[in-house]
Amino acid sequence: MKFTDRILPKISKITSSRYHVWTIRILVIIGLGLAYIWSLKGLKIDFKLIQTSLPYMTDFLSRLWPPDLSILDVAINALIETMQMSLWGTTIGAILSIPLALLSARNLSPLWLRWLANLLQNTVRSVPSIILGLFFVAATGLGAPAGTLALGIYTIGYLAKFYQEAIESVDRRSLEALEVGRASWWQIAQYGVLPQVLPLCLGYTFYMFEYNIRAASVLGVVGAGGIGFELVSYIRGFEYNKAMTMMLVLLVVVTGIDALSSQLRNKFKSD
Repeated sequence: MKFTDRILPKISKITSSRYHVWTIRILVIIGLGLAYIWSLKGLKIDFKLIQTSLPYMTDFLSRLWPPDLSILDVAINALIETMQMSLWGTTIGAILSIPLALLSARNLSPLWLRWLANLLQNTVRSVPSIILGLFFVAATGLGAPAGTLALGIYTIGYLAKFYQEAIESVDRRSLEALEVGRASWWQIAQYGVLPQVLPLCLGYTFYMFEYNIRAASVLGVVGAGGIGFELVSYIRGFEYNKAMTMMLVLLVVVTGIDALSSQLRNKFKSD
């Protein structure tokens, strides 16, 4: 067989494969473009209205400044309550997320059990935090307990999914070694999975704690305690300077926690 008879089919195959890949890429780009155009039409944005509303936006921002520092002690106390809510809410959610993530992982659980566990995850994630706040305000009354419970349940929907993804990415060989040794399901989870995913899961938990501080401010809208309750009260009373103080205090703390949690997450990843 001639050299050209051997090499030409291979070149043709490679060329065809590259053409196929580029065709798929072009179709994906076109599809994304059409999706964005469709979404923009659905939003019905009135750009002329935005231009005419610019003076009103500027007027609102001008009312926020300067911040009223006379309520700094109130802001700090409300912030402490918010951090307490976030700490307990994240801890409750993290503890309850561990068994749910183990039951949801495809490398640990049978299909029917994974389906039920994932359905529970999706159900929790589909409930807005405001609705959870209203539910627990009805159960425990206004204040931090309602916000703490709402954050705990809200956290489950996300941390369970994060933990599940981490569990499904573990080295399969270590699990097979335990299975050969006739380890039980719990022993496989305890000795084969948890040591591998613990650093990553801790990083996810720190991120969720940081996020819950911001989410707690939203729950204040429904009276679930924390700095959000004070913030909404000042905005409803048109005391924008005091509301600005609350937002600045929240900004400083969230920025600090973000920097600290980023360092801790990088440390866990490097270890």
